[in-house]
Amino acid sequence: MVSRVLVIGGYGNFGSYIANALADDASIRLLIGGRSAAKAQAFAAGLPAAHPAEAHVIDIAADVASALARIAPDIVIHTTGPFQTQDYRVAQACIVQGCHYVDLADARDFVAGVGTLDRQARDKDVLIVSGASSVPCLTAAVIDDYLPGFAQLDQVDYGISAAQQTNRGLATTSAVLGYVGKPFTTLRDGAMRVVHGWQGVHSEQYPELGTRLFGNCDVPDLALFPARYPGLRTQRFSAGHELAILHLGTWLLSWVVRLGLVRSLADHAEMLLRLSLLFDRFGSSRSGFHMDLSGTGHDGAPRHARFFLIARSGHGPYIPCMPAILLARRLARGETVQRGAVPCLDLITLTDYLAALEGLDISVVREDAA
Repeated sequence: MVSRVLVIGGYGNFGSYIANALADDASIRLLIGGRSAAKAQAFAAGLPAAHPAEAHVIDIAADVASALARIAPDIVIHTTGPFQTQDYRVAQACIVQGCHYVDLADARDFVAGVGTLDRQARDKDVLIVSGASSVPCLTAAVIDDYLPGFAQLDQVDYGISAAQQTNRGLATTSAVLGYVGKPFTTLRDGAMRVVHGWQGVHSEQYPELGTRLFGNCDVPDLALFPARYPGLRTQRFSAGHELAILHLGTWLLSWVVRLGLVRSLADHAEMLLRLSLLFDRFGSSRSGFHMDLSGTGHDGAPRHARFFLIARSGHGPYIPCMPAILLARRLARGETVQRGAVPCLDLITLTDYLAALEGLDISVVREDAA
């Protein structure tokens, strides 16, 4: 049996990565969806697909339910952000249609709240997964992999440093700029405390990449992990530009928002994106992910471990796309029997995640020390 997999935003940055990765899967017929019929048709025609790909017009701001009824997918992968400003209309339409749903959302409340659809999804025997991306899928998988080595995990400090020379769209830029300078809570010293986006500037030393700057970033993990890991006392997730000048420029703009001089930098995303592209010649195509885990080992001594992903050749965007790719393959083959509406936790192990990255210009570095 061949499953019809609709990628909403299929010709966009993340959607195109996913579509190309799934194209040669004999169990999948790709349906490329987007607002532009011409772009969807051109992209679908160029895919080296196991089954001829189809192009479909779909606008998530319009009547999604009728569009899905017309397209008749078995699985929907929703890549069109920013999710910070969306509701669950696409996921709800999938439930009505009786098809599985996976999104790449990184919006804190959106991912953490998807469980409100759980009963509806179970009643229709479908799986609804939100946050099938680096956060919280990869980040939880890393913690879960290291957790057995700790008698007590006290602190996780982790982040993503984007390559300057990478494809970045307006939606992703808007999502990031939407929290710059804005307050949100994170776990510090056993209590939820308020921090501000892109502030708390600090540096991290990466293998191969050298020193990169980071600032506070709001992600679903900050809402999900305190309950998932009840012994955790401090959690910090941060993000950063490759180029220090752009990172510090964004930090300065965060104060403009924090002081109330500008409502949100997301309102100026198009201009700021164009400005950032002017600096591409000074950057590289290398991005990175790091996680520091600290606590107590089973021998009672302090334990510290560090985990890195180093992506070269512009392959960094494949990392957040991999959970959706893996889940689509499993659902198409009937290998996933779970049903309901859940954040993307406990669905993909770190071993499976890293195996899926093989063949890409991505390296794993582990620095474990008692």
